[in-house]
Amino acid sequence: MSDIAERLAELERLGLSRRLRMISGPQGPTVLLDGKPVLLLCSNNYLGLADHPRVREAAADAAMRWGVGAGSSRLVSGSMTIHRRLEERLAGFEGTESCVLFGSGYLANIGVIGALAGADDVIFSDELNHASIVDGCRLSRAEVVIYRHRDIEHLDWSLRRHGERRARRLIVTDSVFSMDGDIAPLAHIAELAQIYGARIVVDEAHATGNVGPDGRGAVAAAGLEGEIDVVIGTLGKALGSYGAYACASTEMVQYLINTARSLIFSTAPGPPAAAGALAALELLQERPHRVGRLRSNARALRRGLAGEGFGVADSEMHIVPLIVGEERAAMALCQQALELGVFAQAIRPPTVPAGTSRLRLTVMASHTPGELREAARTLCEAARRVGIDPEQVMAPAAEPLDEVQEIETALGRAERLAASTAAEDDEASGTPTPFDFERDAPGAAPAVAPSLGEELAALSERIEEPGAATELFDVEREATVRAA
Repeated sequence: MSDIAERLAELERLGLSRRLRMISGPQGPTVLLDGKPVLLLCSNNYLGLADHPRVREAAADAAMRWGVGAGSSRLVSGSMTIHRRLEERLAGFEGTESCVLFGSGYLANIGVIGALAGADDVIFSDELNHASIVDGCRLSRAEVVIYRHRDIEHLDWSLRRHGERRARRLIVTDSVFSMDGDIAPLAHIAELAQIYGARIVVDEAHATGNVGPDGRGAVAAAGLEGEIDVVIGTLGKALGSYGAYACASTEMVQYLINTARSLIFSTAPGPPAAAGALAALELLQERPHRVGRLRSNARALRRGLAGEGFGVADSEMHIVPLIVGEERAAMALCQQALELGVFAQAIRPPTVPAGTSRLRLTVMASHTPGELREAARTLCEAARRVGIDPEQVMAPAAEPLDEVQEIETALGRAERLAASTAAEDDEASGTPTPFDFERDAPGAAPAVAPSLGEELAALSERIEEPGAATELFDVEREATVRAA
């Protein structure tokens, strides 16, 4: 048996083996799965726009006008008028000066993170961030500090304890966490970033079109438009197409165009995908009632599940996790629900932590309340058939932290800590303080991070020097050779 076959057998034994399920037809409320009609309850087509006639027509027209593919990267010959039109519309939607498209959300995250942090820098990342953020942090070669999920105290402590000798600090977080459906405390994160001189990248993949005023995301809901350094979003979920984008200041976008490797070395998104996303964005802005319909449907499903005994909070969050724990139990529940006519995919490690395997339910605006109430009854029946008590199924709270009513803000904590010598006395005496189990050795005073303008100027000067590297990343290769 080969090592590949052995690994596949091990995945099967652990209940972690995966396979592709074939769906016929568009991503509507009901689909044909392996030839059988089922209610689709695990798609990210949140607003039901992937199969909207206007979106389809826009994509088809774009294919006839511009062709199917862009043919090259954006920096060669792949920038087309449809890309610019979509970028301008997205920048207006996100309340930023500028925008640049990426081929996917994964490419956007690894490109932006790698551009804003390198070997001399430190990144602070929520422990439940998406895999694309995790991989972006790893590929950047920066020091990576993982803070506890949505734990502002731990992030505060981590910013104080780490990165003193680093040139730049970067905080990266999802806004809506894709597996739990909870929301990052963005207002406090922004406050800490200001205190410690850090930049912020927020991934709005599961918030765009779903959360905030008219579906403009969690950043807008927190009143932080213009205060986040880079807002990343996707075109492949609520906007029903494929691709992603980064919205930021004009200066920042110009920097990303020059330094984001996944942008520079990837073919540009195809014109049909860009045109379809543009049509979907126009529909979202013209008809924001779809966002209200999504939220109403989320409440309908949650109330239906609660009525069947599942411990689900009453909320408008469109992501509803039913955590059963063990991998095989999640797969058994998924299969039983499928046999009863509901497709709700089981999510297992490494997508979620061990012991938290679940069905991740997602609502679409195109569902009807009746379909969702019937789905709740079906899931209850499926759970009982496989020996799972709905009352024992966990469901994390979906609501954001009540930041306005918190007695002590991040700024207040920072001022209190700066004024107090108690922590220093404890440290000197060897008494452990909160989070000391993760402490790094104390360093020198914080280095001042160079401004974006200074970085662009330095990049330009380096390229123009006689005998300088002729390719953008020759500087990086030279540094790697020196380090070796």
